[in-house]
Amino acid sequence: METAAQLQGMRIRYDEGQLVVPDVPIIPFIEGDGIGPDIWRATQRMVDGAVEKTYGGQRRIQWLPLLAGERAHEETGEWLPKATLEEIRSHRVAIKGPLTTPVGGGIRSLNVTLRQELDLYACVRPIRYIAGVPSPMRAPEQVDMVIFRENTEDVYTGIEWPAGSEAARRLAAFVTDELGQPVSPEAGIGVKPMTRAGSERIIRAAIDYALAHGRRSVTMMHKGNIMKYTEGAFREWGYALAERDYSGRVITEQALWDEFGGEVPAGKVLLKDRIADIMFQQVILRPAEYDVIACPNLNGDYLSDALAAQVGGVGMAPGANMSDGLAVFEATHGTAPKYANQDKVNPGSLVLSAIMMLEYIGWGEAGRALDAALSATIAEGVVTYDLARQRADAREVKTSEFATAVVAHLGGH
Repeated sequence: METAAQLQGMRIRYDEGQLVVPDVPIIPFIEGDGIGPDIWRATQRMVDGAVEKTYGGQRRIQWLPLLAGERAHEETGEWLPKATLEEIRSHRVAIKGPLTTPVGGGIRSLNVTLRQELDLYACVRPIRYIAGVPSPMRAPEQVDMVIFRENTEDVYTGIEWPAGSEAARRLAAFVTDELGQPVSPEAGIGVKPMTRAGSERIIRAAIDYALAHGRRSVTMMHKGNIMKYTEGAFREWGYALAERDYSGRVITEQALWDEFGGEVPAGKVLLKDRIADIMFQQVILRPAEYDVIACPNLNGDYLSDALAAQVGGVGMAPGANMSDGLAVFEATHGTAPKYANQDKVNPGSLVLSAIMMLEYIGWGEAGRALDAALSATIAEGVVTYDLARQRADAREVKTSEFATAVVAHLGGH
């Protein structure tokens, strides 16, 4: 029988709406800036260990390094080379560590640019508690939500002009004089575009996920009571989508009580909406009531990090940016440059994102094996410094040592 070592890596394809994954897929990776190389090395060891343990050498990943961020700028003069974007497009699935973006002036966010250039319209963030991770909540185990954040519209389009600029003054004058809405000529101005098409596709992705994974509900989070024609429209477009395309499978809260006595029937998904400020309160006080959440861009950014704090912080929060047949999995935290090259930080976010990636390509058995090994390691108190300082029974280890412990739970070396 031909061994995996003899097999040549091949690209993942997307045919007729389905990923076609070979036994040795070529998967690009961007190790990232700051702590990126440390957590990537650990993550790669754990993923390779899980795949080897699960498939006994009949499957493996051929990793393809790509440039982005500081190293790319040093070597090519570009922060996000066009060649990197083309490789991700052609290979369909990639994974990345954190990338540097200066605050204020300077380069635009590389993460936002990557999403917009590749039209990765859905930022998917599963948030769930892993036993043994320190949490500020009394019952963090009740947190089990998946956020679908719209990635390409809203204020993240970057359409804005600084206060005092000619463009800002001209736009302020137009809005004041032509549209009758007074705006100070000295204001900085930004534009918040949201479309029916953009809103529908993120809400559709959330509903499809809920139906496919047996989830109970989808909640549209919005600030439509104030921003009526952007976030309010997001809500209205979502309900119209459900009525048009999901009749018989998706029910509203009114139908829940009028027709079903308050109990969601098996096989159906409840579609509801909540105003953003109330939502932040309710996911803390009543987390068990929320399941899949669909959000406009800015709301999703805030909520995903707030929920991550409930289960131990962004160091334990995975994420992916997706479109149809294209996905980039990523660490959801920053580069933490003061810890770079110290073999110190928690690789949890990137490992959990890699588990999402394994499920995405149809290798769920390996993903579940890695998830179980990760959970067992943390439950034993073998953790990196960020978790160790919050647990009296912890044994603090280096990033590489944590990877070794996880691989040992997989039955490897």
